[in-house]
Amino acid sequence: MADTTPRTVLERFPASGPRGSWPADEYAAQYRDQGQDARVVMDLRTDQFLVIVDSPGH
Repeated sequence: MADTTPRTVLERFPASGPRGSWPADEYAAQYRDQGQDARVVMDLRTDQFLVIVDSPGH
């Protein structure tokens, strides 16, 4: 069963970044340091990493 929790995409990063570089993870870590539960997911359709947070109030 698919998760239907509303989410907000904070940023998108191409999956073809330089080897050893994790910009999506670093971006998400900045939000986690500020107390937001940001995480990285892969959008296979667009071949991008998305940094997302659950949208409150939905």
